[in-house]
Amino acid sequence: MSIKRRDFLKSVGYTAAGSFLSVPLMACNKPRKAPRVVIIGGGFAGCTAAKYIRMWAPDFEVIMVERQQTFVSCPQSNLILSHSRSLQDLSQGYDGLGKNHGVNIIHAEVVAIDTEKRRVKLHDDLELDYDRLIVAPGLDMDYSRLPMLASAEAQQRVPHAWKAGAQSVLLRDQLTDMRQGGLMVMTIPTAPYRCPPGPYERACQVALHLKRHNPRGKLVILDANADIVSKKSLFVEAWSELYPGLIEYQPMSPLESVDVDRLTVESAFDSFKADVLNVIPPQKAGKVAQMAGVIDVDGRWCRVDYRSYESLTVPQVHVIGDAVSAGVPKSAHIANSQAKVCAAAIIALMRDEQPEQQPVFSNTCYSFVDDHQAGHVAAVYRYDAEQADMLPMPGGGVSATATAIEGDYAVAWAKNIWADMLN
Repeated sequence: MSIKRRDFLKSVGYTAAGSFLSVPLMACNKPRKAPRVVIIGGGFAGCTAAKYIRMWAPDFEVIMVERQQTFVSCPQSNLILSHSRSLQDLSQGYDGLGKNHGVNIIHAEVVAIDTEKRRVKLHDDLELDYDRLIVAPGLDMDYSRLPMLASAEAQQRVPHAWKAGAQSVLLRDQLTDMRQGGLMVMTIPTAPYRCPPGPYERACQVALHLKRHNPRGKLVILDANADIVSKKSLFVEAWSELYPGLIEYQPMSPLESVDVDRLTVESAFDSFKADVLNVIPPQKAGKVAQMAGVIDVDGRWCRVDYRSYESLTVPQVHVIGDAVSAGVPKSAHIANSQAKVCAAAIIALMRDEQPEQQPVFSNTCYSFVDDHQAGHVAAVYRYDAEQADMLPMPGGGVSATATAIEGDYAVAWAKNIWADMLN
C-alpha cells in the first residue's frame, strides 16, 4: 500500500508526535526480524523487483521509494505525438503492489545514501535501513555538452520528451501548433540510450501527424550514429511507403550547437532553423546511482554482476534497468527481465544460497509505424561465465514488415508487462 510519512513511522514503531526527531535512534535502527530490501525507483525494473521478491519470499519486507504518484509508460508514449494515445492511456497507480503483494510504497525524494551504514535518507529526516538495496533509477539527461538546454525554461522551448509525461504532451502541442509547411528537427544521440528504436518510431508518429494535418511540413532527423540503430529495414520501408517526402534522415550528424531562443541547431555538416526542435540528449544513470556510488563506467553507467545485478563497486547494492552498463538494449522488457533475475538472486543470497549461475532472459520491443501497424525485434540472452557477460543466443529476429496484427501484439505486450509489474 502507498503510505505517507506518519503512517510509515507507525509501521516501524514510532509516532508522528515529534518523538521521531527528538531521539538519537532513527526508525532505521529499530530491531527487525524480517530481512528488508529497499528499492529506489518505481519504473519497469523497480516495480518488478518489488513484486517478485514479495511473491517469492513473503517473509521479506520490501519498501519501494518513488517520487511520482503515478507510473507513466515510456513504451507507446511516442504515439502521443500523433494523438493515437493520451497520457492517461499510459498512466497507472501503484496501489496494486501494496494491495496484492504487501509492498510498502513511500512517495518521497531520496536525498542521501550511506552504503557503509546501509541507510537511505529521505526528506523530513526519515531514514530507512536495509539489508540489500536495489537502485533502479532509470536515466537522467546528460547536459554536460549541452548546458544551454539544462534549465527548465530551455526545455519548455526545446523538450526532449524522452521521459514520458508532461514533455510528451508539450512536444505534441508544439507539433500540433506548428505552422503549415513548417520544419521540425529531431536530434538523436550516440548509442547507448534508452530504447534504441525509439527515435525512429517517433519519426513515424511525427510524420503521421504531418501527413494528416500538415502535408507541406517536414521532419529532419540529425542522427549522431552512423546509421539507423535498430529495425532499419522496418523504418526505411515505412518512411518510403507511408511518408514519402516528409522525412529527411541525416546519419553521422552529431549535434554541435543549439540556440534555444532562435530554435537553430548546427550539426557536423549543416545548420537548421526549426519551427519545432526536439533534442534527445545523451543519457546517464539517474542521480540516485551517483548517490550510491555505483556509477563506474564513463561517469555514466553502472557495472554489475549479471548473475545477481550486485554492483561491482559497492557490495549489497544492486542496480537494474537502464542504468546498467551492458551489451543488451536499454528497454522496458530488459528492465523487467533483469529485475526478476535480481529478485531471485537477492533471495538466494540472503538465505545463504547460490544464485542461478547461468541466467537466461529474452527481450521483445515493438515499434509503431503509424497508429495501428507495428513491428518487433526480439532476442534471447544467456550469461557467459568466461566473458562475464550476457551474450545473444540463437533465436529472435526482426519483423520483415510492419502489420496490423503486430500492432495488436504490441498493445497486448504493453498490457501484459504493465500487469506483470504493477498488479
